Amino acid sequence: MNSPERNIPVHHLTSEQFQLTTLQTGHPENFNDVHRHNFFEIIWFSHVKENSSLELDFENHFLRNNQICIIAPGQVFNMKLKGEKGYVLAISREIFKEACDAETFLTAGTCPFTLDPQSAETCSTIISLMEEEYNGASRIGLLKTYLRAFCIIITGQINSQDPTINDRQRIQKLLSLIEEHYIMERETGFYAEQIKVSTHHLNDIVRLSRGTTVKKMIAQRLALEAKRELTFGALTVKEIAFKLGFSDASYFSRFFKKHTGRNPESFRNVKE
Repeated sequence: MNSPERNIPVHHLTSEQFQLTTLQTGHPENFNDVHRHNFFEIIWFSHVKENSSLELDFENHFLRNNQICIIAPGQVFNMKLKGEKGYVLAISREIFKEACDAETFLTAGTCPFTLDPQSAETCSTIISLMEEEYNGASRIGLLKTYLRAFCIIITGQINSQDPTINDRQRIQKLLSLIEEHYIMERETGFYAEQIKVSTHHLNDIVRLSRGTTVKKMIAQRLALEAKRELTFGALTVKEIAFKLGFSDASYFSRFFKKHTGRNPESFRNVKE
């Protein structure tokens, strides 16, 4: 018999395609629960407490001042606000794709990353202009322009950590392809062919930039989806196995234990 449905709340943008609020004055969604979005969210933590942290897709991240986190639609997010200061941008998929052309954000968001002092100052200026426009005429064309400028600055901060632009673009393409095909396509050759490099070269790029392999990235994505299903869904372990493309439940259980250290049943019981 299936367990009761444990649906995770999905927060939606309602009448607006773009919302700007601050962490200190409140936010239209409730941070104090586990939830997903059907939109993109950029959170700039300008000032945090000593023990401030957030949980993103089952990973806990401690925060520092001037860190930014980009949350993509579907990611599982949880944070208990403790008086942090900063800004929250809630952005529809359509507007985000116009404003930010970094493909990796479109599927996986980002973990918190730090702005250097100059970028933080520039972003503060852009946010002030954005906030003034949002609370005034709220012209969507101008808001999009400010948002694009903001995204250029923060994307540059991420890219500065990886000077090999061609390889970075290939990693972004790989992340997008894995998100689209991870259930049906688990061989490195498929992804190498799509990216138009050799299997060996693709694994070299992934090893140097991520310290892993393509197959491990696919396995991590499968394991993450399995965790989501076990935590928030009502399907049996066997049904989850078939949904994720495994030929039988025992193979799925072995896979899950290998990548998480627990079998699916014990993982579900711990989360209950």
